[in-house]
Amino acid sequence: MNAALASRWTPPGRYARADIVALSEAILARPDLALTRTEDIIRIAALGLEWDLGMMRFEPADPAQIARGPDGRKIGIFLLHGGEGDCRAMAPIAELYAAKFGYSCVSMSFPGRHYFDDPARRWPGDTVHPDGTVRTPIWRRGEHVTPDQYELVRDTVQRLRYGTRLVARARPGTPFYHRMAAWPVAFEEGMKAAIVRHFPASDFSVYLSGHSTGGPFVFMISQRVDNIAGIIAAENSVFGCIDSAKHDWSGALGKIEGYERSATTPAPRSDPFNELYIRSWRDVARYAGPEALGREGPKALMRLPSLMEEVLEQWERERDLPQFKAEYIVTHDIRASLEAAARAAAARLGLDEAATHALVGRYLGYARPLEGPGAKPVPDVLFAIAKDSPDHSPEVYREVVVPRLVALSPAPRVSVTRFEAGTHFYERPEPGLPLGIVPGIAQLFADALANGFFRAAR
Repeated sequence: MNAALASRWTPPGRYARADIVALSEAILARPDLALTRTEDIIRIAALGLEWDLGMMRFEPADPAQIARGPDGRKIGIFLLHGGEGDCRAMAPIAELYAAKFGYSCVSMSFPGRHYFDDPARRWPGDTVHPDGTVRTPIWRRGEHVTPDQYELVRDTVQRLRYGTRLVARARPGTPFYHRMAAWPVAFEEGMKAAIVRHFPASDFSVYLSGHSTGGPFVFMISQRVDNIAGIIAAENSVFGCIDSAKHDWSGALGKIEGYERSATTPAPRSDPFNELYIRSWRDVARYAGPEALGREGPKALMRLPSLMEEVLEQWERERDLPQFKAEYIVTHDIRASLEAAARAAAARLGLDEAATHALVGRYLGYARPLEGPGAKPVPDVLFAIAKDSPDHSPEVYREVVVPRLVALSPAPRVSVTRFEAGTHFYERPEPGLPLGIVPGIAQLFADALANGFFRAAR
């Protein structure tokens, strides 16, 4: 690689819509490599419990066609979905990376999100069942949460942003309670096991991508696996301690004409670790509103009935995804809840005070960068943000995210590219963009890799 070229090249700060459409057309016109698509389910042990994690791998059928980076190693992409999904949500993105660029890709489901009871992995029915019970995680094949293990609570604390939230509160002492206390460690150990299994350090350099809620977890694991070389942060939240500051910042919801931030900026979160949020059509609506406002301006409210129909139709299409969520304690750095979860797990295991203190430190560390002697540096980060994303505005990156990352010692190289198209769900089609802004993001990553942006890969 030309070192002088690498020192000069920087990612573009902006892609105009016409450029995004041209990139998309050019990339989608490329011939597809023949791929293998395989599901993998691994069992791990964490905090005295067994956990099953599901994932999908997409890669060229001919191993010789797997692309290599500047360091000579094969390029592996490890993807995590957002708060509503499972590994299926990232499959279109993984397939494009593999078919058009030759990367080997693994899309993993969060612990509890893989629906082992259906070969297609589609969750049945709605999140709230006709008998009043709710959908709950499956952390181990054959193990299901029974209704006596939780109580349902209607939460209106953040009603302006979420509407009325329905949560399943795990009863102390139940298997559900113990799983809710232990899943953060299972998430860490599961990611480690998946990366070691699919991307051995002798052959691969690994690049991470975590959509939305998946973002803080790829940032967390980026310092815990040696051959992780960079982060492709497309609509990708950051460490929980930074993401919490992002949401607290008065400009975090973007500068959209006619949008009153003060009415919708949520209060700091205080979710207990044993509460599982049950999602509904309201979670579609809280994105659909700002997106319509960004596209149409305040006149979007004049078609509220049709907008709500679109919301309900989209919910019908998406309710076979898991649509429950427990990750706020990490993604928003809720320290009291992280400590409570660690202490609950320690009590179940009968740990002494020193071991309990160490486990509390481990949990608190999930929401912040590791620093100090022996800590692996945060790898270089290539941010890509969409035009109509309510939580990922250029202002919040300029004022909050980038300053906190570059203040680390050593600091990662950080860039932010704004795409003048797309939404938070950046693979969604729109006119002229059948796969949203995904092709443009993939080309941005390919250019960054070729031009030496990721220093660990040189």
